[in-house]
Amino acid sequence: MQNNRFILPALIMGICLIIVSLFLASGLRNIKSEKSINITGSAKQLIVSDLGILKGNFNISAATAQDAYRELERQRPLVIAFLKSKGFKAADIDLKTISVYPQYNFGPNGQQLGVRDYVINQMLEVSAKDVNLIKEVSISIASLFEQGLNFNVNPPEYYYTKLSDVKIRIQAEAAKDAMIRGEKVAEATNSTLGKLTSARMGVLQITPENSNQTSDYGINDVSSIRKEITAVVSANFEIE
Repeated sequence: MQNNRFILPALIMGICLIIVSLFLASGLRNIKSEKSINITGSAKQLIVSDLGILKGNFNISAATAQDAYRELERQRPLVIAFLKSKGFKAADIDLKTISVYPQYNFGPNGQQLGVRDYVINQMLEVSAKDVNLIKEVSISIASLFEQGLNFNVNPPEYYYTKLSDVKIRIQAEAAKDAMIRGEKVAEATNSTLGKLTSARMGVLQITPENSNQTSDYGINDVSSIRKEITAVVSANFEIE
């Protein structure tokens, strides 16, 4: 009886060792048969913006809403006339909805004492395929300030309208670059590059020309006329 007590645990332990050995042997076989490499490929292309947008905002205050609106009616034609003198047509000038809101006076305890004045806002936007014209106007429009205009200009924005076609092409070039790099790595190790098992596209980076900016979420620069679009692909290949 005493011998049986020792024989059974020993038998169980022996079976466990056999099972573990089988798993280890199977794992080693898989490691030997599943040789692969992960390669990162990239591609970059210069693009030149073909659409420029310039936005500005009238911000006028007066004692009454009527006075603020009358001042807007005086200033707006001056800006529109300036834009037309630079070659913009009426169809290129987009006037947004007017908004009016009161500014209040407040007492020392924060209580509202009454209306101080009224502020009127209206955004104006122009666009053109001639991006250099947009750039020139964004600078020269400051000359209107001497006429007492309450018109604030935002930095111009530059876009490339054929970006969807470029994205497809640049990602394909990045994948091709990954394959070429993989072939060189395989050649250096006396191996042959096998089939592609997986590929992951990174986010696109659209940055000013000669910039080294990157972001995990991607960059979409609108501040520059000349830009670079960069694509990255992480690819996994079998090695034979």
